[in-house]
Amino acid sequence: MADIEIRKAGCTGRITLNRPKALNALTHEMCLAIEDALDRWRSDTDVKMLVIDATGERAFSAGGDIAKMYETGTAGNYEYGRRFWRDEYRMNAKLFAFPRPVASFMQGFTMGGGVGVGCHASHRVVGESSRIAMPECGIGLVPDVGGSLLLARAAGRLGEYLGTTGTRMQAADAIYAGFADHFIPEAEWPALITALEKTGDRTLIGKAAEVPPEGPLQALRPEIDVHFAGEALADILRALEHATSDFASKTLNTLRRNSPLSMACTVEMVHRLRGADSIRQALAMEYRFTSRAMEHGDFLEGIRAAIIDKDRKPKWKHRLGDPLDLAVSEMLRPVTGPPLVFEREEEK
Repeated sequence: MADIEIRKAGCTGRITLNRPKALNALTHEMCLAIEDALDRWRSDTDVKMLVIDATGERAFSAGGDIAKMYETGTAGNYEYGRRFWRDEYRMNAKLFAFPRPVASFMQGFTMGGGVGVGCHASHRVVGESSRIAMPECGIGLVPDVGGSLLLARAAGRLGEYLGTTGTRMQAADAIYAGFADHFIPEAEWPALITALEKTGDRTLIGKAAEVPPEGPLQALRPEIDVHFAGEALADILRALEHATSDFASKTLNTLRRNSPLSMACTVEMVHRLRGADSIRQALAMEYRFTSRAMEHGDFLEGIRAAIIDKDRKPKWKHRLGDPLDLAVSEMLRPVTGPPLVFEREEEK
């Protein structure tokens, strides 16, 4: 059975992620297959809209398939990961700019690479089980696949909070933060997708939408805006350390588990991208970090602790509270190796 199913169905181009046992984690080959479909359908006038979904109940896509990145990176081959990210980011940019409506149906976990496929659609549907997050700081990376742009666009200081903590958003939270558009009960998704295939009528999505069950994020917004308003990670830490609320205590405990370098770079990226409207700008900023993440960052150690050994005891390069300004500048300076480009060689 194929890891991804790509076909035309009625008026739609259909993409179904099909690795349910792996929580539909994206492989390099899956990213290239999605890009191939986007290139093919861009000029196909029979395709009125795209519909993206996934098999299984647990996840739309819980991220990227990083096992091979660890294998190659620990062997000193950093180029495999860099090529994966360049190809994935190029696909993310094409999906973001696709000239016709794109509907995504995101059940269960949608994290990391899954956000790059589901949350750049024009009509983003969530349901009762949806849990959307950018948890990359926990494995020594930064929110990428264009997620930094979504964070920078989020109201107030939600971007800094969601990016550094990796907090999982329920349906209402995801809509409030700008990662989703519509709540539709998941039992109604099959019939709706069938109707979209028959008609290509994107307005059916809005007509089926309901008010989602209330989530906690909006109520937390005042505290988030106060504590995450600093210019750098150090300012955020000081604000939380001097607070006495349960929110501040729980948030500090979360931040203490994550890579200090990744969190500091995430805050800086969100600040640099605030007001930006270009996913290419965001992806280029992300690639500055990810292209260095294995060789100079915490990524390999983060994968080891979370995925390989599963001891949950990463030995980060920096301690929380260390001066990080120079390290952040080094990780986010312009790329010196092969650049991120947004067209394939044959498209130039």
